[in-house]
This record gives sequence, C-alpha cells and structure tokens, in this order.
Amino acid sequence: MAAETTAGGSPIHRHADAGAVIWAMGNRFTLKLRSAETAGALSMQEVVAPVGTAPPLHTHHREAEVFVLYEGRMIYRAGEETFELTPGSSIYLPSGVPHAFRVVGSDAAKFLALTFPGGLENLYEEIGRPAPGPGLPDLPTQEEIAAWLQAGPKYGLEVNGPPLPETEV
Repeated sequence: MAAETTAGGSPIHRHADAGAVIWAMGNRFTLKLRSAETAGALSMQEVVAPVGTAPPLHTHHREAEVFVLYEGRMIYRAGEETFELTPGSSIYLPSGVPHAFRVVGSDAAKFLALTFPGGLENLYEEIGRPAPGPGLPDLPTQEEIAAWLQAGPKYGLEVNGPPLPETEV
C-alpha cells in the first residue's frame, strides 16, 4: 500500500482509522483530508456528534458544505427549509446560507463533512484539543463556545441566531 501523499496532483489514500482526532464543541472530528493537502480545494472530516448537539444558527461566507449521514438522525434547517436526515441522507449547503442542526433520537450522529474550499478544519483545530482516546468529549464549556464565537469570523463564520430548539424537532 502506498503511503499518504500531500499537496497537489497526487492521489491521497487514507485507511479507515487514519487522521488526527480532535475534540471540539462537544464533537469528535477525525481529520480525513486537510485543505493543505488539496491545494485548498476541499477538506473532509468524519464527525461524531452526541444526541442533543445543536450549534447556533450560522452562515459560512467562504465555503459550501456537504454532510453525508451514516448513523443517527439530525434535524437540519437551511435557509427557510427544515429537513430530517436519516442514515444515507445527505445535504448540500451553498456558502451564504444560514443553517443549524440538532442531533435527535437515541444515538449519536456520525457523518462525513466536506467543505469546498477547504480550511474550516483549522477552526476546530484552533479551538479544540487532541482527543485523549476513544469516545466523545463532554458538552462544550462556556469557554469553548466563547472561543468558537471569537475565532469564527477569522474563518468566515457568522453566528446568526440561537440553536434549533428541542421543541422544533
């Protein structure tokens, strides 16, 4: 098997368990493909988000996102529309569209998150910490949320409102 290759025109292959693992905002991010490896074209993370995870309504002004849900259930608001994501579902979010989600049901959500162009993974590296082992982190602390809010604009992230309320799911 070939070793991992970086930057530019060479293929990049990753084994299922490869990638730096970060705990940030109550989620587990496995960095599968960094923007620096794709000349900025995209980045890809595998994310595990516990039940109840609900980031504030926010807008990415630089990148589009694609989520592909493998496990769990999510309620997703994008613009004025609300969607239910179940295993196998995906959603494309153009840049500039306010969005928020909530993980619902009894199981954590596991999904692939791609951003075009890449770079958003750097936000989670900046505010998070290397995972000390398997499992999920605790819910985000007030300090971690404040760090996300403070660092977000540097990455083109604008917070537009509160998280989706539980009553909406």
